[in-house]
Amino acid sequence: MLRVAVIGSGPSGVYTAQSLIEQQTVPDIEVYVLDRLPCPYGLVRYGVAPDHEKIKSLQNNLRAVLEHPKVRFLGNVEVGAPGLGVEELREIFDAVVFCVGAATDRHLGIPGEELPGSHPATEFVAWYSAHPDAAAVRFTLAARSAVVIGVGNVAVDVARMLSRGADELAATDMPQGPLGALADSRVEDVWMVGRRGPSQAKFTTKELRELGSLPDTEVLVRPEELALDPAYRDPGALPAVGRRNVEVLRGWAERAAAAPAGADAGAERRGRRIHLRFFLRPAEVLGDATGVRAVRFERTAPDGRGGVTGTGEFEDIEGQLVLRSVGYRGTPQPGLPFDETTGTVPHLAGRVLRDGMPLPGVYVAGWIKRGPTGVIGTNRPCAKETALSLLADAPTLRERDSAEDPLAALIRAGQRPVPWPGWLAIEAAEAEWGRGLGRGTVKLPDWAGLLEAAQTAEMTR
Repeated sequence: MLRVAVIGSGPSGVYTAQSLIEQQTVPDIEVYVLDRLPCPYGLVRYGVAPDHEKIKSLQNNLRAVLEHPKVRFLGNVEVGAPGLGVEELREIFDAVVFCVGAATDRHLGIPGEELPGSHPATEFVAWYSAHPDAAAVRFTLAARSAVVIGVGNVAVDVARMLSRGADELAATDMPQGPLGALADSRVEDVWMVGRRGPSQAKFTTKELRELGSLPDTEVLVRPEELALDPAYRDPGALPAVGRRNVEVLRGWAERAAAAPAGADAGAERRGRRIHLRFFLRPAEVLGDATGVRAVRFERTAPDGRGGVTGTGEFEDIEGQLVLRSVGYRGTPQPGLPFDETTGTVPHLAGRVLRDGMPLPGVYVAGWIKRGPTGVIGTNRPCAKETALSLLADAPTLRERDSAEDPLAALIRAGQRPVPWPGWLAIEAAEAEWGRGLGRGTVKLPDWAGLLEAAQTAEMTR
């Protein structure tokens, strides 16, 4: 029996497990999917916006893998804790695959970045997604103006959540705290700002178009900023996504240009406004110990080589809430080598490399392998490559036909694993809580509630 531990139950981890159990090379295999959280699905549960129900339905596909007879899910297992490092895992399992994603946000490195009211967008996403690590985080949304720095899909999600009405989100699994905060929100203007041009923005067209379909919300684009982008004037050479994005932005800009004189006065508008701004590089977050009041941006211009250069001209955009969305970054994993420059673990086709040599029985897949790039589907080929490397190494991996049961070994190592029935009990508790609120399923937002719900499965055995 070849026993493999997959660390992380998000898409990359589950796709790795799927690749391992569906192959025919090593039929006698067991895969244990371990997660620090008592809940599976990773960013599909805790990163996909609550109003993106079609994407969240991917959980059904991941669920089918985790319920396979050759797969066991064990949540609430903290790899890297005392007594459960890489060496201890290799004593329990024949191979270990780290699929831990990218856990932190990138920093801007500008003055004022840490002032009260300035937050990483990842923290805001964790809050409205009910991640248990964010249970103590509070956003009151008393700001009139919010500045979102970044023009990727996470920035679009954040801008959309700030602009969408609470009534529209009541049917989702958003917890009561964030839902109530959105109902009381005073945000009128959301500024989404990028340092480069529209053709280089990282959002997808589907996400971008959603902004234009929000009720009582107007999307504002400045034609003169779009015109600075050489690719905007000649979009034919752009990739398909970039070309479609430019077409959407062009439509909004032309609509703004055709508006009657004076129609852009804030006092004459109703509802919320999303301002898409380009060629502005954050230089400083302005404010004091009481909170932020604005972000100072330097105007940039194309440098002719695909980048931008500063012009020495500055503009302040008012904002009592600043959300920084400039990308994720991987964090070092205890016992593994780490490349600080890329935020990834060095590897060769998924085999972890230490000093240029493979670390026996240790592998990586997902963002910790390639960096925070691509969409959910990008994890499939990435996971398959790693699985094929592991299977090719199978003859050299030590098999343990009489080894201690991994669950017992993890408990002996000081862990309190939540197996699949515990997760099912959490699901049932969330459905019951939602019914009590007159809603559908509502996520439990804190560790205590999740673990208490999971324990009901133990008590009913």
